[in-house]
Amino acid sequence: MDDDLNALRQKRLAEMEANQRGFGGEGSEDAQRKMEMQKKQEDMKNSILNQVLDQNARARLNCIALTKPEKAKMVESMLCQMAQTGQIMGKLGEDQLKSLLEQVNQKTQKQTTVKFDRRRAAFDSDDEDY
Repeated sequence: MDDDLNALRQKRLAEMEANQRGFGGEGSEDAQRKMEMQKKQEDMKNSILNQVLDQNARARLNCIALTKPEKAKMVESMLCQMAQTGQIMGKLGEDQLKSLLEQVNQKTQKQTTVKFDRRRAAFDSDDEDY
């Protein structure tokens, strides 16, 4: 029983190590293909952004990506879509990028509301005398 269990453990350990190294069959090939496709998409996005944005605007977008990555991804995808549909002619400067960021802020800005329940506040135990 122990010999069978040890053999199964050794086999499973060898499979896991092979998968981590990338030699483990179809699962690792799919992961490798996905990584290659993501790299190609990232390169294509970067080339489009380099064509569409000037150096200062690109630097500003990179700074935004450090602080708010989800907002930067939204703006990058928006810029790529605009470039592919022909809405952008020439390079955008920092001012145009700022106006685009303001548009994104207006779309994503959440409305906060505060509700105050006066009935509960009226029965506060701090006001009572002991």
